[in-house]
Amino acid sequence: MTSLPAKTEKKLGLVIDLDICVGCHACVVNCKEWNTGGYGAALSDQDPYGADVSGAWLNRIHTFEAGSGSDARVVHFPKSCLHCDDAPCVTVCPTGASYKRAADGIVLVDEDMCIGCGLCAWACPYGAREMDAAEGVMKKCTLCVDRVYNETLQEVDRVPACVRTCPANARHFGDLADPQSDVSTMVAERGGIDLMPEQCTRPVNKYLPPRQHTPMPASAHVKVPQGETTAGATGFFAWVDATLDAMG
Repeated sequence: MTSLPAKTEKKLGLVIDLDICVGCHACVVNCKEWNTGGYGAALSDQDPYGADVSGAWLNRIHTFEAGSGSDARVVHFPKSCLHCDDAPCVTVCPTGASYKRAADGIVLVDEDMCIGCGLCAWACPYGAREMDAAEGVMKKCTLCVDRVYNETLQEVDRVPACVRTCPANARHFGDLADPQSDVSTMVAERGGIDLMPEQCTRPVNKYLPPRQHTPMPASAHVKVPQGETTAGATGFFAWVDATLDAMG
């Protein structure tokens, strides 16, 4: 079986703000696009225009309804490989194809060594690994390792594709081993959490929980004067101004 490094120099990973994610799936689509032409074999699709579509995706978004009444909300929950410190997908691999890099903590699959046995998928408690049916090898999030170290790209683009494409800025990338990094500061200030900590995998990726929203007071609900409409530019901006005034 494959061994894990005793310690990694860095812990490159993602911090995802659940209060900001709008569930647009831009990260999912850009992940698919980049990883179809980047690291490893392309992500295949089977019967893409038929009745029984399937395919390999490295990033997915689950949407939940939470709370009730005035506390009700919709939460969009993106999920991919969490690059765990104690990654069970690595230690069960019989060929050494799954491994965790000592330099940066990224968990990868050497597709030339992967025999497609699926043990890593069974061991992962997060369902973050997918078998590529066309290639017969296991696929997973690589944190876009072929982007973050690619010096031919502009520095602003040397982040995972999902981070670069997020229109709401809900996804952040950095070194979580550095307490002074932006991502570590976010986790400390917002109380970032592990996904399923009871699994004891010590995931590197963190989630920022939704903030407690304060319902808008009744006094802030402004009636649009008769004859006005929010569809018109003048009426709309008047309504916005009146709303902001009422909210103080």
